[in-house]
Amino acid sequence: MGKGPAMNSNSNAKNATNARDWAEAIMSGKLDAFDELVASDVVDHDPAPEQAAGGPAGFKAFFSMLRTAFPDIKISVAHMFAHEDQVALAYTIEGTHEGTFAGIPATGKRIKARGMQISRYDHGGVMIERWGSSDELGILKQIGAKISAQTDPVT
Repeated sequence: MGKGPAMNSNSNAKNATNARDWAEAIMSGKLDAFDELVASDVVDHDPAPEQAAGGPAGFKAFFSMLRTAFPDIKISVAHMFAHEDQVALAYTIEGTHEGTFAGIPATGKRIKARGMQISRYDHGGVMIERWGSSDELGILKQIGAKISAQTDPVT
């Protein structure tokens, strides 16, 4: 994808605020905020299975599941960089496994994992594109999931 349009420092600040508002919406459970933070036709290059609905509804479904699994979820942004129409951030997620996650019933175990996200915004500061990755394998190991290597035959 090509370089986005040049934006001024006010746009950079608005985009960075949007990224921070994500974390606050997730931690507080006020997931309806995604209706304003995410475009209805957002392109998510790394959607979770719970995001099948797409748009804000997909993000609300995923984070509702995550908050059920980890109701005391805390997201800490370690690094953030805003440039033109994009924001990149590295974050840490922490919480206590008190509900089903990836088919694993609650264990009461604490988790801590890192993730990264790059988001692109329109001129109003609404997310229109996203790439992201979290250490889901690390989370699964921390809650005691049985991990086995599965290989597909090379064809």
